[in-house]
Amino acid sequence: MTDTVLRTVVRRETHSPRTVAMLVVVVLLLLVLAYAAVEIILDLAGAQPLLASPGEALNAVVAAPTALMPAAFIGGGVVLAIVGLIVLVLALKPGRLSRHEMSWGERAVVVDNGVVASALAQHLSNESGIARDDIVVGVAHRSVDVTVRPPVGIPVDEAQLRRIVDEEVTSYKLSPAVRTHLRVQRPDTKES
Repeated sequence: MTDTVLRTVVRRETHSPRTVAMLVVVVLLLLVLAYAAVEIILDLAGAQPLLASPGEALNAVVAAPTALMPAAFIGGGVVLAIVGLIVLVLALKPGRLSRHEMSWGERAVVVDNGVVASALAQHLSNESGIARDDIVVGVAHRSVDVTVRPPVGIPVDEAQLRRIVDEEVTSYKLSPAVRTHLRVQRPDTKES
């Protein structure tokens, strides 16, 4: 497999398509066009319009600058600008799936974030002796959050845990690279 093909496959597996956003915009445009077509057909047939005949709608648009207050134009313009900005961001910003690329020798493997989290939690449990149920790991696009909740009376070396987590995450060779955050939460020993 060539390098270009591999890059394309990894990109497709780690980024979400914009199909849903595009489909919503297309459906809305089709509804507007269908409504306009129905109004035109009703006008040609001499029937009553659903909302306004095409001639009345065109006259309203032409007369709008003098008929409406400037505040209404500004408000409408702001709403249209926000909608346009949202559509533009959806079109240009790449969507991310909850996956990372992991280098494996000469190959690249796409790994689900849940698999990375589970493997890291199990490794930390094995290395530290803390029960797997007392370790919670969350993997996001650019960060790994590890929360350790050791039982009462169990001493924990936070620096040692941080070293274990950092070494293991580094060995995964994730792309994009992630930052690790470790938190040790002691259980509340106060009686209620």
